[in-house]
Amino acid sequence: MSDLSEAVSLALTLVLTFDSDLIEIVALSLRVSLSAVLLACLIGLPLGAFLAITRFPGRGVALTFLNALMGLPPVVVGLIVYLHLSRAGPLGFLGLLYTPAAMIIAQTILITPIVAALSRQVLEDLHLEYADQFRSFALTRAQTMRALIWDARYSLLTVALAGFGRAVAEVGAVMIVGGNIDHLTRVMTTAIALETSRGELALAMALGVVLMVLALGVNAAVHGVRATAARQAHA
Repeated sequence: MSDLSEAVSLALTLVLTFDSDLIEIVALSLRVSLSAVLLACLIGLPLGAFLAITRFPGRGVALTFLNALMGLPPVVVGLIVYLHLSRAGPLGFLGLLYTPAAMIIAQTILITPIVAALSRQVLEDLHLEYADQFRSFALTRAQTMRALIWDARYSLLTVALAGFGRAVAEVGAVMIVGGNIDHLTRVMTTAIALETSRGELALAMALGVVLMVLALGVNAAVHGVRATAARQAHA
């Protein structure tokens, strides 16, 4: 019990004194996750908008496949990215394995289906509401997609925040492609796993506290965005 109390005390000290190792790990985690979210939104939002307004043979199969991709096992994604980026892989010449770039790629693959599937549902509902107006304006498909994304920007921000929450908590894929290298690819989740296995609970708990604060912050941000969207809708 005394060991646990000591670990908690040391963890709080690390957080309150802005320990350099702690800050470095948190900063890398945020850089990797935010980059992955940005890339996922650049890919997923247009894809979601396209699926929301377009009808084509096999659309049901495509939606089923997209929804299935939301549950991609992280370790499988990590393995696939590893095989492509390793020296023997087709992209090995890029030298990206065990770098933050490889971790960003893995996280992007993981959260892009989430962004695309959730945005598709939001935009499809909105398109049904405004379909007659879009037809009267004779908008092209690209113009319709842009209009929908802009009009649903608050709801889509919650989608992006959901993607960030998924990315920042990821451990399996980033462990495989990043290697958990100190001062290079060590992020919060991989550091927590490593320090816990070593029995060094202070840093693990400090990172856990930061991760929980981020999770609570994301949930609060989602709630705030939804409240803002509701006010805008009733204004």
